[in-house]
Amino acid sequence: MIQLRSLALQADITNAKISLRLLDQTLLPHEEKWILVETNEQMIEAIKTLRVRGAPLIGVAACLMIAKLAIEKTSVPELLAKAQALYEARPTAVNLMICIDRMTKLIKSNFTIQNTVDLAVQIFNEDVKLCEQIAENGAAFIQDGDQILTHCNTGGLATAGVGTALGVIRKAHEQGKKIHIYIDETRPLLQGGRLTAWELKKLNIPCTLITDNMAAHLMSLKKINKAIVGSDRIAINGDFANKIGTYSVAVNCFYHQIPFYVAAPYTTVDTKCENGNQIPIEQRSAKEVQGVSGSFGEVLWAPAGVAVYNPAFDVTPAKLVSKWILDKAAYSKKDIEQGVLKSC
Repeated sequence: MIQLRSLALQADITNAKISLRLLDQTLLPHEEKWILVETNEQMIEAIKTLRVRGAPLIGVAACLMIAKLAIEKTSVPELLAKAQALYEARPTAVNLMICIDRMTKLIKSNFTIQNTVDLAVQIFNEDVKLCEQIAENGAAFIQDGDQILTHCNTGGLATAGVGTALGVIRKAHEQGKKIHIYIDETRPLLQGGRLTAWELKKLNIPCTLITDNMAAHLMSLKKINKAIVGSDRIAINGDFANKIGTYSVAVNCFYHQIPFYVAAPYTTVDTKCENGNQIPIEQRSAKEVQGVSGSFGEVLWAPAGVAVYNPAFDVTPAKLVSKWILDKAAYSKKDIEQGVLKSC
């Protein structure tokens, strides 16, 4: 038996089956409920509804789903069709597409059940290692006494490992650096308020929750001296897409001359994407802006019939970024201009 465990995903693998469970992140922080995923349709629903989320983690979860289908003796044509359906579940997070491409390439060229399972396990373990490398590289930029802003959720709930931006923060804390984290609430889905606050409390890292529109005020008071975020897709010129509101954080950092870092694995770099204008932006349901839902139920505050614009992501231009912290190294603007991301 192989047992794979992360904060948000569990997989027990034998020669005959995979038992796949996800922590339902829509119910956090007040309810920790693990759901058994048995069909491809269930996994797609979990990805679309953000029961499982985070660019690296949805790629890993989708690969394990393909391995489960292979063990269940799904035919190759059907397996490829189901992989394509997973590929299309969310349009912005490129990790999902890169991971599915790796699986389908193997299925087309050298399919066996064992090979398929082995690759899915490899992708899980690789993400764990990538997170560790990102954390090590990024912690070098965190100093004792730093007060750091982060946006959305980029920890163990978003990856198979310790996380990307939150992994950097965790590593710095483990190194004994006295740091304080300001958590953007991250509207409209409150991934900062619900998820990052939950993780940081579990890790005993000092933190303060704020609404998204408070960050510039705190910067003006010199209460924030660094910002670090994750990414769902990085273009080769350094532009990157991340949870809506990240662009605002970058602009505020630029104005206040505060270092602004993005942390991500190589699987987030889209080597076919020249710049941020080519990144597709997912549009989500109006209900996410009209109110809020969670373990407590649903609350609607907007008037019926009001028009809603709800992009899940925005694009931050490279000129606003201080460093790109990846698993191989941390890159400067000069590195990016010289095309270092083309070889990721």
